Amino acid sequence: MVSSLKITVVETCTVAPPPQSVPPTSLPLTFLDIPWLLFTPTQPLFFYEFPTITTAHFKQNILPNLTKTLSLTLQHFFPFAGNLVTPSPHSTGAAPHLEYTEDDSILLTVAESPSAGDFKRLAANHQKTARDFRDLVPALLSAGSGGEAGSRQQLLAIQITVFPQAGISMGFTLRHVAADWRTFNNFLKGWSSLCKSGGESSSEYTSLHDRSVIRDPIGLGSTFLNEWWAMKIGRSISTCEKTIIIRSTFVLGPIEMESIKKWILTRSETLFGSTQLLLSPYVLVCAFLWVCWVKAHWSTSEENCVHYFGFVAGGMTRLRYTVPDNYAGNCVGFGRSSATRYELLGENGILFAARAIGDTIKKLNADMLGGAENWMSDWKVLRESELHIMVTGSPKVDLYGLDFGWGRPVKMEDVSIDGTGAISLCECREVVGGVEIGVALPKFKMDDFTIFFNKGLNHYSIGY
Repeated sequence: MVSSLKITVVETCTVAPPPQSVPPTSLPLTFLDIPWLLFTPTQPLFFYEFPTITTAHFKQNILPNLTKTLSLTLQHFFPFAGNLVTPSPHSTGAAPHLEYTEDDSILLTVAESPSAGDFKRLAANHQKTARDFRDLVPALLSAGSGGEAGSRQQLLAIQITVFPQAGISMGFTLRHVAADWRTFNNFLKGWSSLCKSGGESSSEYTSLHDRSVIRDPIGLGSTFLNEWWAMKIGRSISTCEKTIIIRSTFVLGPIEMESIKKWILTRSETLFGSTQLLLSPYVLVCAFLWVCWVKAHWSTSEENCVHYFGFVAGGMTRLRYTVPDNYAGNCVGFGRSSATRYELLGENGILFAARAIGDTIKKLNADMLGGAENWMSDWKVLRESELHIMVTGSPKVDLYGLDFGWGRPVKMEDVSIDGTGAISLCECREVVGGVEIGVALPKFKMDDFTIFFNKGLNHYSIGY
């Protein structure tokens, strides 16, 4: 499966908040921001059908409104137009921080793909070459020593690609250290709302940038920074794989989730006694994916080989104090579940997976910061071994509700999972209560994952 996408950049522009609307600002990183220094940027990509679109029409009639309303939205989310400043480790008292000046802006790129067939191919769920998607998301610029120390790194860039007579894609590259998905989603909703109204109505999505609302009584920020400096993080995850990576989208609906849940319940008492398992839709989906992923990578059991499953958990309701709903920063905790390969590959693998993930969520619910001092080292292990898997995104974020004036997206992809050992989750556009699952693997592993995914659904639907 060879990459065939050819795009041409037709225009670039910079967009900033309205003049003199935001003063120069420097924001420290909280202990909830610092772990994201370990990760490469997130890259959400949205496809919109637009059968009558041409590049000329887009540039003349749509782009001016997009840039005007983006500027108005950045007035409330100005850090996105700024930079991550990383001083040299030898600077006395220096620490990475976010900085916005009146000279800062977001780079917006307009590109064109000559083939309407490219749009239909890329916006489908079937297997596609991952390389094609990377051409639809922008690069972030860095000035300094390559992003490790003594540098200024852009936080957000945007690329819009026109597929004449078919549609457009909107690709974003965001450094997660600036904000979590909740904040970024508020930014996108604010921009889309203003754009749809032509900028006539004021956005209801405002933001609070006061980092002091995140309390750090035990000094986790200093601990995390010291660990980060010691790790000498530059570009921490490489997406330059030697083999061709294939992307595919899978869907789990409420019917399939209920079948999995019933299958687990019929066996849980025999295996775990009276222990009550947490079997939320999120746990069911993640447990199923974990087992499929392990089976696609390993066919033999090694009882002492431990696999980890990493995910993030919203902190707005889990911290022991109130964080304002419009807080614009990271407010998520980190969870890491473990199970042996022997457990995961066995007949009851999904029970062990569900128990492990559910128990981790229970601990986060009780005390999100319990064991938080290990977050950096835990996630370093996750990132550096193919034994482990991470999940990004959340089905609770309404990404398919983003309407800029030409309807809802027909497809959403997370390009940043390529080569990282991660799976993306978002709500399903077509199935109410369903979850879309984005997977990126080498071809032979993707074929195996697909087989185990389909066999698993059939097994659980008839096995109770």
